[in-house]
Amino acid sequence: MFRAEDIIFEDNHILVVNKRCGDLVQPDPNGSSALEIEIKAFLKVRDSKPGDVFLGVVHRIDRPVSGAVLFAKTSKALVRLNEMIKNRTVSKRYWAIVCNPPKEEEAELVHHIVRDGKTNFSRSYNSPKANSKEARLKYKFISGSKNYFLLEIELMTGRHHQIRSQLSTIGMPIKGDLKYGASRSNRGGGICLHSRSLSFIHPVSKENIHVVAKPPTEDSLWQYFIEADVQ
Repeated sequence: MFRAEDIIFEDNHILVVNKRCGDLVQPDPNGSSALEIEIKAFLKVRDSKPGDVFLGVVHRIDRPVSGAVLFAKTSKALVRLNEMIKNRTVSKRYWAIVCNPPKEEEAELVHHIVRDGKTNFSRSYNSPKANSKEARLKYKFISGSKNYFLLEIELMTGRHHQIRSQLSTIGMPIKGDLKYGASRSNRGGGICLHSRSLSFIHPVSKENIHVVAKPPTEDSLWQYFIEADVQ
């Protein structure tokens, strides 16, 4: 459920919220509640809007994933941000807690992903397949505990379940992600993948915008890495 304190950046044209694990960004066919609807209702009351509230979804992250999500509050901003997403000029960085140590401290992963819409699953291959799309990301090892390892990920393409699929393919499933190879689920059903930061040129003012989202503080493992003074 959206709360006012989830807003981490807002001006007249854009809004960034720190999404919780389990929240939908947009409504699904089942009619479940979603941030898009909840934020519109919040803005209507807070700003005493007499008519409909405009809110455009610029990008989405999976339901079990937490972190920064960008919305447009004006049609002008939405058109320009959509173009920036298309041209990959919005920098997206994620944190992922994985179950196995990386073989390399830094690497670029290139796979070819095939999405199965029936099972809502994306499989990564080392070479092109029928209907596959190239998927690219860079990861960097940040810190480790006894059993888990924190990676920072720069997303270079935006494929379905890309980070989850690519990391699983190289033997590093994300903690809690049963769908992609984790041995056990997390309490609450979320996974340890977090949209850590967004960087982009403001679509109207042309200022440099850099927004950072705190990981879920109720999760003791995220808290461990935060207290380890990870930057």
